[in-house]
Amino acid sequence: MKQLNRQTANITRNYPVKVLQFGEGNFLRGFVDWIIDILNEKTDFNGSVKIIQPIERGIVHLLNQQDGLYHVLLNGIQGGKETQETRLITSVSGALNPYDNYSAYLQLAENPDLEFIISNTTEAGICFEEADTSMDTIPSSFPGKLTALLYHRFSHFSGAPDKGLNIIPCELIEKNGAKLKETILQFAAHWNLPQEFTNWINESNIFCNTLVDRIVPGFPKDDIKQIQQELGFEDNLVVKAEPFHLWVIEAPESVKAAFPTEKAGLQVKFATDLTPYRSRKVRILNGAHTALVPVAYLHGLRTVREAVEDAYTGPFIREAIFEEIIPTLDLSKEELEQFANDVIERFQNPFIHHELISIALNSVSKYKVRVLPSVLEYQHRKGQLPERLLTSLAALILFYRGEWQGEKIPLNDTAEVLAFFEQAWKGNDAAAAVDATLANTDFWDRDLTQVEGLASMVKEKIGQLQRTEQEKEKIA
Repeated sequence: MKQLNRQTANITRNYPVKVLQFGEGNFLRGFVDWIIDILNEKTDFNGSVKIIQPIERGIVHLLNQQDGLYHVLLNGIQGGKETQETRLITSVSGALNPYDNYSAYLQLAENPDLEFIISNTTEAGICFEEADTSMDTIPSSFPGKLTALLYHRFSHFSGAPDKGLNIIPCELIEKNGAKLKETILQFAAHWNLPQEFTNWINESNIFCNTLVDRIVPGFPKDDIKQIQQELGFEDNLVVKAEPFHLWVIEAPESVKAAFPTEKAGLQVKFATDLTPYRSRKVRILNGAHTALVPVAYLHGLRTVREAVEDAYTGPFIREAIFEEIIPTLDLSKEELEQFANDVIERFQNPFIHHELISIALNSVSKYKVRVLPSVLEYQHRKGQLPERLLTSLAALILFYRGEWQGEKIPLNDTAEVLAFFEQAWKGNDAAAAVDATLANTDFWDRDLTQVEGLASMVKEKIGQLQRTEQEKEKIA
C-alpha cells in the first residue's frame, strides 16, 4: 500500500498560506480544513492552511510525514437516505510545533499573504496565564503565543493597518472572539507592549465570535485497515464526520468577502448577531438531546438512534421540538423547521453510535441551560406549560433516583447533585422529591415551585411514568 504524500497522490498545486490554524485535532481537520479545501475547489480563495500545534505534544509530525494530506469520510443521512462521501484534503500545506522552533513560528507572522487566524484549543484554551511573563521564550497559553505572533507581525510591518488579520476562534465558549481579544490585550498590558500595538490590535484586526456545529467522531481505529485498503493509501490521519455542517460567523462584510463560502454552497452563515443561531442550536439540538435522554432511558432504550426510531419516544421528541421548542424561538419558521429536520436526521445517523448514558452526564445543569428556557418562554408566549418538556423533567427526577425497574442507573454528575437526589428520594416519595428538586435554587437559579402549575404538572407526569413502570413489572 502506498504511503500518502503529495508525490504518491500526484498533488502538484501549492497555494499561498492564508490561514494559520492553532490546533491539529480531528474537529478542525474535519470541519475548517474541509471547508477551505472546498473553497479552493469552487472559488478563487486560493489559500492554504499552516497548522500550529498549540501544546508541546501533538501530531504535527504525522501531518508533515503526509505532506498535510489526509482523507475526510462523511457518513450519515441526508434527505432521508444514507450517504457516504470521501474527500482527500489538500488545503493543509504543513504543520509546525513552536516548541521545537519558536523563531520559525514567529517568522510565520512575516507572511504578507496571511489573512486569517483560526483556532480550536478547547474551551479552556482561551485564558490568561500570569506565569507567561514575557515573549522572549514561548508562552504556555494559546493567547500568549498569538500575542507574540501578532506583535512580531506588527513590528515587522511597522504597524501597517492593512496587515491586520481576521481572527476566527472556534472554541466552544460564548463570545469566543471577544474573549480572545480581551485576553490578548491583557497580555499586551502584562508585557508592557507599546500603546501603538494595542491601537493596532483594536483598529486593524477583526475578532469574530463564532458558532460551530458538526459531529466529528475522528479517527476510525476499529476499521482503519479496511478503509486504507479502499483508499489505496496508508493514511494515518483519516477523519470521520457527519455530512451536516454549520458555521455561523459574526463579522463585517469585509470578512465575508475574503472568505467566500456562499459561492461554494457551504453552510457558513455570516451574521451581525449570532445570538439567535446559538439559541436555535442550544434549544433544538442540545435541548432535544437532553429532553430525550431520561424519557428514552426509562423506556428501555440505550442509543439516540433507537430512541428517535422508537414508536413512542420518536414522536415524543419530534412533537417536543416542533410544538414546544420552535414556538419559543425568533428565527423564521422555515429556518427553524429546516434545522430541526436536519437534527432528526443527525440523530438517526447509523454511523454514529451515540449512547444515551454518555449524553446523560451532568443532566441537571444541561436541563437548566438547554431546556428550561424553552419551558419558561413557552409559558410566557402561550399562557400554558409544555407537557412534553415537563414529562422530560419528571423523567429526569425519576432517572436521578438511580434505579429503574430493578436495575441500577449509572449516574454521572457532581457529588453535590448525587447527594441531593439520594436525600430527596430517601423516603421514596415522588411528590416530595419533585418539590425538593424544583425548589433547589442551586439547580435552577430560581424556585420553580413558584411557577404556576409547574410542580403539579411534573407530579402528574411522574405519576404516569411510575404507573407505566408498575404495569411493565406486572407483565414481567
